[in-house]
Amino acid sequence: MSIVTLGLADAESLATRILVRHHTSEANAECVARALVAAEADGQKGHGLSRLPSYAAQAATGKVDGHAVPALEQGAGAALRIDAGNGFAFPALAVAVDRLTSLVAETGIAAAGVHRSHHFGQAGYHVEQLAASGLIGLVFGNSPKAIAPWGGSEGVFGTNPIAFAAPRRSGPALVIDLSLSKVARGKIMVAAKQGEPIPEGWALDSGGNPTTDAEAAMQGTMLPMGDAKGAALVFMVEILAAALTGARFGFEASSFFSAEGEPPAVGQFLVAIDPRVFSGDAFAQRLETLIGAILGQQGTRLPGARRLVLRAESARNGLAIPAALHDELKALSATA
Repeated sequence: MSIVTLGLADAESLATRILVRHHTSEANAECVARALVAAEADGQKGHGLSRLPSYAAQAATGKVDGHAVPALEQGAGAALRIDAGNGFAFPALAVAVDRLTSLVAETGIAAAGVHRSHHFGQAGYHVEQLAASGLIGLVFGNSPKAIAPWGGSEGVFGTNPIAFAAPRRSGPALVIDLSLSKVARGKIMVAAKQGEPIPEGWALDSGGNPTTDAEAAMQGTMLPMGDAKGAALVFMVEILAAALTGARFGFEASSFFSAEGEPPAVGQFLVAIDPRVFSGDAFAQRLETLIGAILGQQGTRLPGARRLVLRAESARNGLAIPAALHDELKALSATA
């Protein structure tokens, strides 16, 4: 496969230009571009630059309102409600992170529910920003149907990513980011685009049969991690991200990949906690004690360790993307 290398700044500029040319405001385009490039740099290619063609197509048709301005409603005390306006999720979540950071200074714990939203990318990206301000962050998001209820054969839930971040005494925050399917749907999308097979055990085809064909998997359903227990956790996230926020459920939402149909209008639920309120200065020490016990055993590593290595490599060497994707992005950047 032929590869093209892009510097991080060049990749952001290219992504911004594409989105602006496809009916997206400059501010929203920059916000989305930062998130996509960050995901690409972290090795999360299913949430990276490969998303740009579908994002641009949806902004062009109006399925995503590229000019939407998130509307913030102050709820009771430490509760926020944010209407993403059927725009991209990233500007709405940026508002949530900013407001929660200041609100938690007064309340110790606060939460934001986002509705009429869209694909929110690498879930850890949002909570890592909270951890950078000394806060613990949790985020839950639902997505268009991809997972069947345990024992069923038709999709009801999305892959419903969750992420957790905690600040550390020194160095990068601890970030745990996972899709509740056995693998993120974005990885299957990338495999389908590249004509590559997927491992058995990731997905079922539309007939409910195990498949290694990425295209067939995109038309079928994903398998939940942890089997029945994972399916129950997916159910819980659907309640938090959609029922609690007033967003559409996965089985009601249109595709994140297609430019046709109504906006997906899914939801996200974000929680911020000031650890000092609950344990004073003890949290930092207790976390390091726990991490020390984990790393003290041979062969162990912390979740997210590979992400940090890839991030540093990307900062030094740039982003390596398939030449075919680069050609597609260049073409999009030159068209309206």
